[in-house]
Amino acid sequence: MNNKIYKTQLKAGLGLIPETFRIFEIWEPGINAKKLYKGVLKSGSFPNISAKRLQNIIFYGFATRYLIEETKPAQNIKKLINNISSNEMNQLMFLYTCRANEILKDFLNQVYWEIYQAGVNTVSRLDSIEFVENAVSKRLTISDWSEYTIKRVSSDLLGVCADFKLLGNLERGKRNILPFSPSPLTVSYLAHDIHFQGLSDSALVEHSDWNLFGLNGNDVVAELKNMALNGELILQSSASLVQISWKYNNMEEYINGIIEF
Repeated sequence: MNNKIYKTQLKAGLGLIPETFRIFEIWEPGINAKKLYKGVLKSGSFPNISAKRLQNIIFYGFATRYLIEETKPAQNIKKLINNISSNEMNQLMFLYTCRANEILKDFLNQVYWEIYQAGVNTVSRLDSIEFVENAVSKRLTISDWSEYTIKRVSSDLLGVCADFKLLGNLERGKRNILPFSPSPLTVSYLAHDIHFQGLSDSALVEHSDWNLFGLNGNDVVAELKNMALNGELILQSSASLVQISWKYNNMEEYINGIIEF
């Protein structure tokens, strides 16, 4: 039985990039989604958004992406948000948005990057609709989605890709594929984040999160070699073996190292 379940929570907000920046101005460690909603509502930071809409953004957008206790992404982002470029921060937001939305991860892997690698320059609305329809037919949703929901989710998938600059504006039912690759900091952050999840170095290289940025195992090894040249780690690699000596003992040390640098 497939335990993967697709949800419609992207409708709470697509990339939510400007909203996330503003919410992080208010969020502090220890504040849960309920307290955060009350604090953001009281702050008046979103005067043109209804209370219900704001609640959906906090609970189904922000919280599902960043308020994850096990990996504590909110604490990492809070520390970095004023210490790295907006492009770098957007890519970290992209990572956590994908992790929180299984349907988006699969859309990127099965549609976006497949089309990109085939040399096609656009992703169409039909490509997205066919992907969602196929998911419903495979019972990857809790219930059968209506035609309206299928079209809405299809549009959301294209919209969030546009928010994170993987796709351009919608024109005649298609969006142009834009140049998209992870920054050195994004690569470094993801490598450390995966490592501190307790995975082996070989498992790190093959981790599925790299696919979100269009990287395969060979690409990852090349990126790790660049990190080694920059003194971030010591890498030994062969055709079948990867061994890494890490500079930091935990993610908190690594984040502090970025800030101090």
